[in-house]
Amino acid sequence: MGRLDGKVAFITGAARGQGRSHAIRLAEEGADIIAIDVMEPIDGAPYKGATEEDLARTVEAVEALDRRIIATKADVRNFGQLKDAVDDGVAQLGRLDIVVANAGIFTSPDTAENISEEIFLDTIDINLTGVWRTAKAAIPHLKAGGRGGSIIITSSTAGLQGGPNFAHYVASKHGVVGLMRTLALELAPEMIRVNSIHPTCVETDMILNQGLYDLFRPDLEHPTKEDFATAALTINALPVPWVQPVDISNAVLFLASDEARYVTGVTLPVDAGATTK
Repeated sequence: MGRLDGKVAFITGAARGQGRSHAIRLAEEGADIIAIDVMEPIDGAPYKGATEEDLARTVEAVEALDRRIIATKADVRNFGQLKDAVDDGVAQLGRLDIVVANAGIFTSPDTAENISEEIFLDTIDINLTGVWRTAKAAIPHLKAGGRGGSIIITSSTAGLQGGPNFAHYVASKHGVVGLMRTLALELAPEMIRVNSIHPTCVETDMILNQGLYDLFRPDLEHPTKEDFATAALTINALPVPWVQPVDISNAVLFLASDEARYVTGVTLPVDAGATTK
């Protein structure tokens, strides 16, 4: 018996990184998956975008667990694409119980006065407005099921504290906390719970890229992952530079499961103590 047997989860940004990890972890506990990803480069991101091959690997991993998955190319900046993906997934899988609003972007760092208007607005559009669009597309299906449900929003330690050179990212991740708390109140009468998760650095392409290496190690001409790890150790209270995607997935699983049936409106750090420093 899995902790999510018979349930269906909708996951954005599922082609790789945390999103793929979430899909696999929830499938391991019995959930079927509706997965979307934009699968193209995003302007301003200092790392490569996900690909169709990445999403195909997510599909293979979920199907290897003998679970069903409906995977679609969709952009959280386009409500019509999100709605079509959710509607089609529910039509094929029969229900919706869990929403993991995971899709996000980490654009090139700079001071607030030097960030371009385009990059600032794109970051808000994906990280904040994209979460609202995701919820808007999914909520009617959660309500229609009459069984309650769980919405889990990926924020960041940057959603709980400020950070120089990341005004665009910090603003977007603080914004989803306000959205989460409002949705938690609006949806409580339907027994639909809404919470946010706040990771520290996670070992994915979003963090492990040359742009971040250069920012954290300006003393070096060509810093490496190992050089970045040395600097990243200063972020967390526990002596680790970053956590693994599955560490976030385990928290997602808890909030999605009946073990958290009375947990709503919570900002849950999975941060190795970063926000306590």
